[in-house]
Amino acid sequence: MGPAAHARKLTNPPHPPNCRSNVTSITWLTKSGVSTHTGKGQRMQHITVTVDGTVCQSEVEPRTLLVHWLRGDLGKVGTVVGCDTSNCGACTVIVDGQSVKSCSMLAVQADGSEITTIQGLSTADEWHPVQTAFKECHGLQCGYCTPGMVMSAVDLLGENPNPTEEEIRDGLHGNLCRCTGYHNIVKSVQYAAELMGGNK
Repeated sequence: MGPAAHARKLTNPPHPPNCRSNVTSITWLTKSGVSTHTGKGQRMQHITVTVDGTVCQSEVEPRTLLVHWLRGDLGKVGTVVGCDTSNCGACTVIVDGQSVKSCSMLAVQADGSEITTIQGLSTADEWHPVQTAFKECHGLQCGYCTPGMVMSAVDLLGENPNPTEEEIRDGLHGNLCRCTGYHNIVKSVQYAAELMGGNK
């Protein structure tokens, strides 16, 4: 596997410790500073994150997962919760230019970052080419995995505008689909590469 392929693997930060355990104090280091909280009195952490082009400021519990903050606080319900164990990739978003499974990252770890969700890809007038390709090639069935597949494909094509079929399958291996058998998903990414000027 070449360096480029290795570089685009989905980032899986370590799961946070269970705040309901007997741990008495936990300290998190974020981009804007340090926050300490105890098991009894939760200290809220102030975060500032740019999400889909909008600067969002929020007070969050240090144990809050990024996916739950995006969905619950910001209403970004296009980012779906599939497994909460970082296996399926349905919750994939792009953080500072890299695809990340948002169920495996804390909201406080995103402080100071720029995040793009599936809801931030298109404009009011135009879909992103990857979204268009998934529609035209029918790269979905039930659609539950589709947001994560699309976000991973956007990241893949950003790093490799002209991927081979093998590179596409390798690039999406962190995203699970239980319906399609992946054939049309691969076709969708190939067509998206054409739309974006890659496969010429």
